Amino acid sequence: MSVKKNFIYNLSYQILIMILPLITTPYISRVIGAEGIGIQSYTYSIANYFVLFAMLGLNNHGNRSIAMVKSDQGKLDKTFTSIYLIQAVMSIIMIVLYIIYIMFFVKNYKIIFVIQLMYIIGALFDINWFFFGMEQFKITVTRNTIIKLMSVISIFIFVKSENDLYLYSLILALGTLISQLILWSFIIRYVKFTKVKFDDVKEHIIPMLVLFIPAISVSVYKIMDKIMLGAMSTVTEVGFFTNSERVISIPLGIITALGTVMLPKMSNLLSNGKNKEAQKYINLSLKFSMFISIGSMFGLIGVAGNIVPAFLGKGFDRCVNVVSLLSVTLLFMAWANVIRTQILIPKKKDKVYIVSTLLGAIVNVIINIVLIKKFGAMGATVGTILAEATVSIYQTLMIRKELKIKRYLKDIIIFMIAGIFMFLTIKYLGYILGSSLLVGIIQIFIGGIVYFVVNIIAIITINRIKIFNLLK
Repeated sequence: MSVKKNFIYNLSYQILIMILPLITTPYISRVIGAEGIGIQSYTYSIANYFVLFAMLGLNNHGNRSIAMVKSDQGKLDKTFTSIYLIQAVMSIIMIVLYIIYIMFFVKNYKIIFVIQLMYIIGALFDINWFFFGMEQFKITVTRNTIIKLMSVISIFIFVKSENDLYLYSLILALGTLISQLILWSFIIRYVKFTKVKFDDVKEHIIPMLVLFIPAISVSVYKIMDKIMLGAMSTVTEVGFFTNSERVISIPLGIITALGTVMLPKMSNLLSNGKNKEAQKYINLSLKFSMFISIGSMFGLIGVAGNIVPAFLGKGFDRCVNVVSLLSVTLLFMAWANVIRTQILIPKKKDKVYIVSTLLGAIVNVIINIVLIKKFGAMGATVGTILAEATVSIYQTLMIRKELKIKRYLKDIIIFMIAGIFMFLTIKYLGYILGSSLLVGIIQIFIGGIVYFVVNIIAIITINRIKIFNLLK
């Protein structure tokens, strides 16, 4: 399947993911409240660490390994069997350890912690990495779409008050588990379990462990933030931070969709020596990611004052500042996403990837320790920004010889200028029209047009200057 089709499938799914929170988050924020959201997020974050250890560095390694052997059925069967055996053993160990953790260490929110066990069971059956490596995105997207829609309907039917927090957690966890199980009905079309030797399994252990290090490091500023907030501040602060992340995740989904599609494609191109074609995709991806992320960043900062209170409801006013500040991470995350999925992992530059995420984790933990106790969610936000910036800058410095950084900086400057024009337009509209949800929607619509038009004008002007200089 072509990159274009795969991207359309993934983009369609990401748009769905963007739309669904617009429907569910305002409802859940009002019904469950900041504290309930904080409890769900806090318990899920702890359970997710067990999932991380169950999967090791499997998602990226499995994706890359399958992409490299997908044209050879014998190697494909052997590779899938070998990798899945590691996954199955680690998942069973983590299920047992999590049950022990609940029995002896959990005192508060025990029912919610038990429900979160489903995520770890889901890790035992998670073979998304195989279908991503095969570039069969239609299967995963269709399945996820159906499950997501069913989950949303279930939330509106069953979750009616803050006492239904356990039902909300159950719907989310059960939806994930069911979506993992459904994939097994498709696997027989592509691969079958085969006899493998210990050496076949062993050859995957080290690469998986290598990619597990950045997975753990990234989790420090993706998951540990919430655990540290819950431990050093309050679960209500966790609720503020979690809902702010949900707002940010709306534009981030488009960028993530691109990386998910391009990782197996780039691995396959590079393994077949098609370096020029690979470079073309990198150039297009970086420009696209910067265009989306910079526009989203300035747009969110501009409309946060109107959209966030209307979107999340009473009690979430503090999220306005958190969303505005957290939106800065979009720029760094978009850039690093392309570097990671299209250069570092496909080219097996795992050392650069590992060091960058370790540096990000160290920065995040230090900032969190210093700021969370005093500033709560805002402190965690500053830690996340500095961590993402550290990762992005380090990765760029390490691969600077492979990219024409100056060329991309010119594009970034153009997008930044357009973003500033959009921000000023949005703020002016807010000043003359006042503060309301309707004004926020108008700001988004007009701001998007301004951003697009200014970029077009800038590109046309630059091209005319180039042509004039060439003719001269």
